[in-house]
Amino acid sequence: MRNVTPIDRFISGIDQAVRTVFGNPQVTERANPATDTPETELDETQSRHVAALMRINHTGEVCAQALYQGQALTAKLPKVRESMERAAQEENDHLDWCESRIRDLHSHTSYLNPIWYAGSFAMGAVAGAVGDKWSLGFVAETERQVVRHLDSHLAQLPEQDEKSRVILEQMKSDEQHHATIALEAGGAELPKPIKKAMATMSKVMTGMTYYI
Repeated sequence: MRNVTPIDRFISGIDQAVRTVFGNPQVTERANPATDTPETELDETQSRHVAALMRINHTGEVCAQALYQGQALTAKLPKVRESMERAAQEENDHLDWCESRIRDLHSHTSYLNPIWYAGSFAMGAVAGAVGDKWSLGFVAETERQVVRHLDSHLAQLPEQDEKSRVILEQMKSDEQHHATIALEAGGAELPKPIKKAMATMSKVMTGMTYYI
């Protein structure tokens, strides 16, 4: 087996970026948790709102993919790089599940995803270059903020929409697990100004993605 070179990783990264932004991501062996959950009737207003929430979650996973891939590109330790790549693959499941639910609701993913991807990839690459403990800390804080968004969206779902609910519940469980793994691997707690900046950027992204 030949060694993987930086050029190999770069080409692989381009392939992953295209798959992430334009569909057909490489998923794991896990099935969509909503496969056996029956569809329930939503009125037009409810359907539009749920589709918008799922669009935000889909874009959040696009950003998570970009962060992980950027960090994997610049991570110093092979073990950390492998951890980032595995987490990115699991996030692909979320991408697939969210997009499937959006299509069920006859809506679309965000047209701004290429922009969000590029920005998140750059932040991930910088975090990885700064040092693995900060890169892992960045992962942990990102996942914590995603969990808070998921809690908010779960509270907003129509009571009868179990199909969306089971997807978001599984995503929440996965994100909490990723945060725990990052901290146990040596992730550092980020300074409060950075956490606040991350939260502000997240608000901008979610506000625009709800509609576009």
